[in-house]
Amino acid sequence: MSAAKSLNDGKMNLNSKIYVAGHRGMVGSAIVRELQRQGYTNIITRTHKELDLCRQEAVEAFFAAEKPEYVFLAAAKVGGIVANQNALADFMYDNMILEMNVIHAAWKNGCKKLEFLGSSCIYPRLAPQPMKENCLLTGELEKTNEAYALAKISGLKYCEFLNRQYGTDYISVMPTNLYGPNDNYHPEHSHVLPALIRRFHEAKESGAPYVTCWGTGKPLREFLYVDDLANLCVFLMNNYSGNETVNAGTGKELSIRELTELVAKVVGYQGEIRWDASRPDGTPRKLLDVSKAQALGWTYKTELEDGIRMAYQDFLTNPMRAER
Repeated sequence: MSAAKSLNDGKMNLNSKIYVAGHRGMVGSAIVRELQRQGYTNIITRTHKELDLCRQEAVEAFFAAEKPEYVFLAAAKVGGIVANQNALADFMYDNMILEMNVIHAAWKNGCKKLEFLGSSCIYPRLAPQPMKENCLLTGELEKTNEAYALAKISGLKYCEFLNRQYGTDYISVMPTNLYGPNDNYHPEHSHVLPALIRRFHEAKESGAPYVTCWGTGKPLREFLYVDDLANLCVFLMNNYSGNETVNAGTGKELSIRELTELVAKVVGYQGEIRWDASRPDGTPRKLLDVSKAQALGWTYKTELEDGIRMAYQDFLTNPMRAER
């Protein structure tokens, strides 16, 4: 099998043909918004119904027909602790097959540059904090999302191996916990911050005297507003090349207990918060070292409380996201 060798010929121009995989999700939709904000006009998208990325033949036919020059691979099967634990095999298979299909088809069709979106869960459970990009594969993964992490590691490594073997210019970015417009607010399958928004909103609406939250509240977490991530993604596509991934975060952390109290404050819930310590906490700490992105000239813009207010407004005005 042969493919045109893809070498970086500079930054995207405003007419470059850009494919955003996963454009209806939280990250993909933010990348589309950011591209449009910056004036890019030739953005290609496909819904899941139009193109199932888990079907290799369909993906190869799409790339052969469209020949995108730049690809943002933001499509993924995602979820919180419950979703990951209940569907380990599905999370591993769907994510691995999806990303391999897209990356391979991009390479076969001479894509100039591809950016792969991963997750900070790829790093070891007990990695030194804050976690640098080079701590990848230096220790055991967190068991509650091991399947998802293994799939994401495979994707970024495939990008690295294509670079080394064929001279492609494929990069990867590893975001911390994300939140913002178009998030998934499902009561069981969502991540912690959107789940708290929904839980406290419903408790406020029903007049519930207390809300029970999982775990001890002690784990520390970092959160990045998704539009800030999108800004970094476009920045990296134009300003970074290399085999090592780039962390995306704020460099700031707070405890789950502090986060819970902040969400309750923003939502306006004034009842009691109780903790169910029989439920899993997950990784004790997960702070990214963001010095690499900062050295490249990028930093986040949205502070957490401001971002939560905007996310809550999205929850209130986006009924499809609130109901699913």
